[in-house]
Order: sequence, then C-alpha cells, then structure tokens
Amino acid sequence: MESTVAQKLDAIHNLQLIDSKLDAIIKVRGALPEEVQDLEDEIAGYETRLEKFRNEIEAYEQDIKNFKESIKESEKLIKKYQEQQMNVRNNREYDAITKELELQDLEIQVSKKKIAEAGAKIDQKKLDLDDLNAVMKDRQKDLDQKKDELSTIVSESEAEEDKLRSEREKSIKKVDDRLYRSYEKIRANARNGLAVVMVKRGACGGCFNTVPPQRQADIREKKKLIVCEHCGRILAGVEDEIVEEKPKKKRTAKA
Repeated sequence: MESTVAQKLDAIHNLQLIDSKLDAIIKVRGALPEEVQDLEDEIAGYETRLEKFRNEIEAYEQDIKNFKESIKESEKLIKKYQEQQMNVRNNREYDAITKELELQDLEIQVSKKKIAEAGAKIDQKKLDLDDLNAVMKDRQKDLDQKKDELSTIVSESEAEEDKLRSEREKSIKKVDDRLYRSYEKIRANARNGLAVVMVKRGACGGCFNTVPPQRQADIREKKKLIVCEHCGRILAGVEDEIVEEKPKKKRTAKA
C-alpha cells in the first residue's frame, strides 16, 4: 500500500531523530577515533622504517662477510705467489708475480677499507634504530592511552548506540527508497547532519532562514514534500509557538 506524504514525512523525521541521537553519541568521542587512527598509521610507518633499517644492517653485514672472504682468497693467492716467486727462472716471471702480489695486497687494503665503512654504517643504522625504537615506544604509549580513553567512552554508550542502530534499521524499512537516498545525500552535505527539520518560529530549523506564511501553510497540510528553498533540507512540519499568558495583576482595593 502506497504511503501518504504525511506518513513518509513522519518516517523520515523519525529516522532523523534517531540519527541525531547517534551523532550526539559519536560527537562525545570527539577526535579520539581519528587520533587513534593517525597514531596507528604513524606507528605502522615507523615499523616499516625499522624493517628497512634491519634489512640495511643485514646487507652491510653480508658485505662485510663477503669482503672478509675476499681477503682470505687474496691471502691464499699471496701465499701461492710467494712460493712461486722462490722458484722463478727469470726477471720477467719475477716481475709478473710481484705485480700479482701488489694487486692482491691492494685488494686486501680495499676490502679492509670497505669493511670499516660498512661497520661505520652499521653503527649509524643501529643508532638510528635505537632512536626510532624510542620514538615508537613513546607513540605506542600515546596510542594505548588514546585507545583506553576511547574504549571507556564507547563502553559507556555502547548499549544505547546498539539500541539506536537497531531502531535505525527498522526505521529505514519504513522510508521510501528514493526519499532515503535524498535524505542521505542531504545529510552528507549538511554540517550538522540535519537533513529533516521543523519550521520553528517561522524559520527553517536547519539554516534559520525565514519560511513565508503561505509555505508554512502548505507544510502543515503535508500533502507534498517541501524543502527549504535556501538550504534544501526537508521541512517535516511546523512547530507552533506556545504563548504563555502573563498573570493578570490583582487590583488593589482603594481605601
């Protein structure tokens, strides 16, 4: 059965009331969820850098191992050439072996220099690693604290939030699909999350611009969906002002 405009307005207004209560609960959490997410992303970045430092240290250590192996090979060759040098038959052979000895000695010197450089880089990387670990430890403390704060706030309102979300699911089923899509679009663009408002004191309850009397009359009738011509919010009804009568002054009897 097709819902009347009045029923559609009541359903979407009820959904707005539920969403406003949920917004209030989320607002209490403030920026904590974003702060927690930022800290988690920051720590993840530190972990990536730590892994990079560890990999670089391993690479330098492997280089040192390779240079040490190269030194051993050069030392073996030197020993071999020295033995050959004792049995040379002419000056040409002697000079050739001497050059090989000088070359291997140079290889050893270069390898030792590179070992020293790699060792210095490892020491620096280890210092960077320690500094980064210290920073990450502090940020982890901040994260744990923020998570505890957020957990406390969430636990205090968890039951109410679950109840409201359950009510919201039921409420959505009563709202026309096209109207719900419009509602969500307006809510997404509204700073205060209000897509459905009442006319209060002759003005839109969302942007506070004046709603003409004739338009207010149309809104009261609820025969068609009317949106604010200034902000585009759905106008669900008109709240009548309650005028309190001032107490009449008692007349004092003249003497």
